[in-house]
Amino acid sequence: MFIPINDFLQIGIVILSYLMGGIPFGYLVGKWVKGADIRKLGSGNIGATNVARVIGKKWGVVVFILDFLKGVLPLFLAFLIKGCSPLIFLLVALGCVAGHNWSVFLKFKGGKGVSTSLGVITGLSFKFPQLIIPLSLALGGWIVIFCLFRYVSLASLISAAVFCLFCIISSLPWEIKGFSLFILLFIIIRHTKNISNLLKNKELKV
Repeated sequence: MFIPINDFLQIGIVILSYLMGGIPFGYLVGKWVKGADIRKLGSGNIGATNVARVIGKKWGVVVFILDFLKGVLPLFLAFLIKGCSPLIFLLVALGCVAGHNWSVFLKFKGGKGVSTSLGVITGLSFKFPQLIIPLSLALGGWIVIFCLFRYVSLASLISAAVFCLFCIISSLPWEIKGFSLFILLFIIIRHTKNISNLLKNKELKV
């Protein structure tokens, strides 16, 4: 039995989202600008924060924007597929973050997923406008925590928790509630070392 072309496209965009999410921009910028493996410098992370520490704030901003966009672009491609179900949009979003966190191009290792998570939530808000309030609250929480304590990791963990909490207690569809739980879980898993460092007062500030 042949898969209908629309179903084929929906499956394809989920796979593509994982591959696009896996593009390790922090690693590539480190190689291009410094000729070094960013995974062996600073905290060892390929994300914008470590790039900013090791290579410079300008390049940290560049990596943040690129990681953000790779969360947005696959969702806009999904918008072009007629009849794409809400579940497919959420799978595309999770695929982007999973690809970033466990990149096929880096032997299934990667970043912490914060910038890409922000990208996918921003992209999803065009499909689910109800996400704008939880997203705004999470961003506000990130700014407050970062300004108070100067820990990017702590701000990211708390903002992810705020986003998840407000999604769950709201009247959003169950798919979005589940999506928010996965985002929180992904971020916690990738921040286990940071959590340990925070508890030991060894986490690096910005």
